[in-house]
Amino acid sequence: MLREPEARDRAAFIELLVSPEVHTYLGGPRPRDVLEREMPGVPERWPGSFVVDLDGSMIGQVLLRRAPEHHRPAAVGKADLGYLFLPRAWGFGYATEACAAALDWFDGALPGEPVVLATQTADTGSMRLAAKLGFTEVERFHAWDAEQWLGMRSPATASD
Repeated sequence: MLREPEARDRAAFIELLVSPEVHTYLGGPRPRDVLEREMPGVPERWPGSFVVDLDGSMIGQVLLRRAPEHHRPAAVGKADLGYLFLPRAWGFGYATEACAAALDWFDGALPGEPVVLATQTADTGSMRLAAKLGFTEVERFHAWDAEQWLGMRSPATASD
């Protein structure tokens, strides 16, 4: 289930951000003490930010946000899909289901708008997810000491 973030999700948000496994391809984890000090009581509460809830507990987050100053010209001004899942939730299809639901929400809110997704090519799980969600390659580039992949999805070519 997708829902708005709540105060009870704060600990799970911190776990997502401090996890070395979650941040293998995202520049590394953030320090727990900094997050404990700086994270608001209700994290990430804005349109396009969803908690992925399984049986009453947060297992991940899906984000759709505009990229006005994106690092790649092809992505500027487009919505950018991002997601993080706790390692215990990996391998069950939750990311595919949650991202597809968030994209359906986005298509209803902003019909006809394309969405971009960037990931490291070494992140094979994210590359598979991008393909399942109907993203096609726009370009590959080098950033953060690794090859990156930028894909785009238009509602007309999205897969279910």
